[in-house]
Amino acid sequence: MASIELPKELLPSDGRFGAGPSKVRAEALANLMDIAPSYLGTSHRQATVKDMVGRVRTGVSELFSTPEGYEVVLGNGGSTAFWEIATFGLIEKKSQHLSFGEFSSKFAQSSEMAPFLDDPVVISSETGTHPTAIAQHDIDLYGLTHNETSTGVMMDIARPTHDDGAPATGLVVVDGTSAAGGIQVDIAETDVYYFAPQKCFGSDGGLWIAIMSPAAIARSVAIGGSGRYIPPFLDLNIAIENSRLNQTYNTPALVTLALFADQLEWFNANGGLTWSAGRSTASSNILYEWAESSSVATPFVSKPEERSKVVGTIDFVDEIDAAEIAKALRANGIVDTEPYRKLGRNQLRISMFPGIEPEDVRSLTKCIDFVIGHLG
Repeated sequence: MASIELPKELLPSDGRFGAGPSKVRAEALANLMDIAPSYLGTSHRQATVKDMVGRVRTGVSELFSTPEGYEVVLGNGGSTAFWEIATFGLIEKKSQHLSFGEFSSKFAQSSEMAPFLDDPVVISSETGTHPTAIAQHDIDLYGLTHNETSTGVMMDIARPTHDDGAPATGLVVVDGTSAAGGIQVDIAETDVYYFAPQKCFGSDGGLWIAIMSPAAIARSVAIGGSGRYIPPFLDLNIAIENSRLNQTYNTPALVTLALFADQLEWFNANGGLTWSAGRSTASSNILYEWAESSSVATPFVSKPEERSKVVGTIDFVDEIDAAEIAKALRANGIVDTEPYRKLGRNQLRISMFPGIEPEDVRSLTKCIDFVIGHLG
């Protein structure tokens, strides 16, 4: 295929549409450079870094209107680490997991392999949909996912209820990684809402954050005192204790913390979660309306209410090679629109995190149309 040069007037102001690591705002980088001499390369047990951890914890609490008694806990690793942390420190005996994509299946796999737990209940659904949790009296933890990054499916978060309307007694533990900050959530419907900052928060990896209810903290303390072996790096109680001191067990990634704090304060200064989620909603409306009106593209997720507001997956007809579209876009500085590698579909995956300008999403759709018109 001959190279396709996109007209400059069609190009978005920023060509980064990756699902993580995501676009980092230039303003956040400038602010990082301002504090770098007194912040980077300093001890994580001293005030400079502890103050940054405090900014993150305060910013998270403000953004999510944290209910009374809930605590913001953070630690080294990422969501991948937290699946293991929760397996060791939050499941008493038996968990239930909703599995509807690459990432939502991971926590279930961890609990399946744990020799000290009963086999979990895993409820799956067809790719491009999500299943529903079923309240059961023998379940002590429900593992939910707010947004499946691999497929672009989101689900409303609510406590499972029994047939008589009574709420389930198990902890509700929600992976919010790609949703947190870009999709509305009522934290009171969860006991743990955990995420990593390299998606909506325009930061890097190497950190997990969990908003924990009093019940979740009590569960962690009880399991910690039960005699169960827990590796120190995966010990949630150690993370809780350190977080209360505005520090982490091991040295954190300082750039990650600073970019995260900056994005949190940007969100909160402009209206909080209503504002940041509103930006993603505006972008997703642009993307899905374009796909629905196209003769060659369609939203992969068929139910509008399940279409992610932060990660859009768009299928193309067989006659149009989405890989060629992504290649042409990348050659013009529009990057990371390729589909999730294990999904194997003829589609593009486009992030619409709050840091991305909605008008840049509109420009992207025009660029895609231009490329399609010049594919030979």
